[in-house]
Amino acid sequence: MKNQRLKILVGLVLSCMLSNDLLAQGNGTAGILEATQMVTSYFDPATKLIYAIGAVVGLIGGVKVYNKFSSGDPDTSKTAASWFGACIFLIVAATILRSFFL
Repeated sequence: MKNQRLKILVGLVLSCMLSNDLLAQGNGTAGILEATQMVTSYFDPATKLIYAIGAVVGLIGGVKVYNKFSSGDPDTSKTAASWFGACIFLIVAATILRSFFL
């Protein structure tokens, strides 16, 4: 009889302790919403930064292609194609990342 009462008492104490822990976890949705809002607020400045870096790299690549073309280097078309492909990739990557996360 004492053994059964002890089991019931231990069960009641454990259930009270577990229910207290469950009630402490109630604000998870607000945390997830706040994190989502923080991440989406960074995308506009990050996209503008990617476009600015792309503009600088594009200008440097354009000067490089012009110098090769002026000197008569036979490898100019390969350099121009890689420069153009990099510019297109940067624009497309920024657009795709924006569409995935916003």
